[in-house]
Amino acid sequence: MNASVPVRRRTRARELALQFLYMLEVRGSDAFEELEAFLEHHTKGGELKGRDDVSAYAAELCRGVHQHRSEIDSWIEAIAENWRLSRMATVDRNVLRLATWELLHQSDVPYKVVINEAIEIAKRFSTAQSGAFANGILDRTWVLIERGRVSSGLAVPPPPNADEVLAVRRRSSADAGTTPAGPVAEVAPAPVPRPRPRPPQP
Repeated sequence: MNASVPVRRRTRARELALQFLYMLEVRGSDAFEELEAFLEHHTKGGELKGRDDVSAYAAELCRGVHQHRSEIDSWIEAIAENWRLSRMATVDRNVLRLATWELLHQSDVPYKVVINEAIEIAKRFSTAQSGAFANGILDRTWVLIERGRVSSGLAVPPPPNADEVLAVRRRSSADAGTTPAGPVAEVAPAPVPRPRPRPPQP
């Protein structure tokens, strides 16, 4: 996606991708055939270029996660020690999947943007605890991706081994003075965003 596309459109695309991936888990992979209809329905109205940009990036996110889900899940489970994906809330694990795919496959998107967006979306659609958990996991993911690119020479390196994860975990814990919060273990409700605060009236 062109880097000149306004950030807000990408935010909306990520939100829609999260909602569709949630639906996909609930209804099964056959629902993937409904992606285009889902995006068309949820991007009606507004300026045409913005609508097209949102749909295009949301579709790219959904297809990317769907096609590379095994690889992405291996990354998440390697880094989220003691937390299997099946124990995470559905919203939380799909936020992590979206962000991990972007970190691995979207080199034009700054990693800080990907991580910050994931944190905010996790807090908005799930809980504040989910935002803290996403932050800890994705910070480590980015460090390990960069190390993997250097050591393997590959743009998309393989998931890290336990020793690599432990080294990064120790370093990040020492820097922060603590370990990140765990995710919400129970199944979260369907991803319905909280209303954004309205700006103060003059």
